[in-house]
Amino acid sequence: MIKGVFLVAIGGGLGSILRYIANVAIAKNLPNKLYFSTFLVNIFGCLLIGLLVGFLTKQSQNENLKLLLITGFCGGFTTFSAFGLENFSFLESGNYLTALLYTALSIVIGILFVGLGIYIAK
Repeated sequence: MIKGVFLVAIGGGLGSILRYIANVAIAKNLPNKLYFSTFLVNIFGCLLIGLLVGFLTKQSQNENLKLLLITGFCGGFTTFSAFGLENFSFLESGNYLTALLYTALSIVIGILFVGLGIYIAK
């Protein structure tokens, strides 16, 4: 457990640093920086988590690499990649209604809770 926490922390820290660097680099060069940066990071994170899951699934003994790279790095870089992976898993297993509900509820309730948090903080 301690080793797993350490691996997730290292990966998450590196992913967060890379996200910050990407945001700064994009902000210098593009209009609507914040939204485009978030979009690009989320899409790239989805590609990356797909590549890692596809590669590391073949090597079932790489639990430490999964913790470091998938849970830690991708989680620190963008949690949207985990959201994409979870929905892909639902679709792949034929749970279309679950995927639709999970997506819709996550987006709608997430946005509502952002508003609730801002309202409470004011």
